[in-house]
Amino acid sequence: MNKESVIDCERNRLEKITKFRLPHKFMNVGVAIAGLSIIMMFVRAFAMDGDTEWLKVVLQKTLLVGMLLMSVSRDKEEDELTIKLRMQSYGWAFIVGVVYALVMPYVEFGVSNAVHSGGEAYKDLGDFQVLLFMLMVQLMCYHTLKSYR
Repeated sequence: MNKESVIDCERNRLEKITKFRLPHKFMNVGVAIAGLSIIMMFVRAFAMDGDTEWLKVVLQKTLLVGMLLMSVSRDKEEDELTIKLRMQSYGWAFIVGVVYALVMPYVEFGVSNAVHSGGEAYKDLGDFQVLLFMLMVQLMCYHTLKSYR
């Protein structure tokens, strides 16, 4: 195998990964999963008593899966512009997510110490909070960019 064929093979694999999209019907599945997860979170918070920490974790993961399905599903009319807008929204979500993960713990620390004079401890963000924020930013940026085209 020569160098050019190896490069072409790797380029084709990379293109296959970057162009991966689920069919459009998965958008509705993702919306349904995310919606049911949010409703169940409210039910758990206000109607259930006892130790339901395991349910909280399951619902958080289910919400992330629903939002991920929404993020990687195709539009009804997918073209080069929508693919470019989707990639831009992923870039923005990554940048904003990193800044959020770096800045937000210090903001929470400062606000909690200003409100409670007892000296609150520094808390790091959890994976759920960062991933949820990044998926929300990606979905909002994509739909905003798409509406301006």
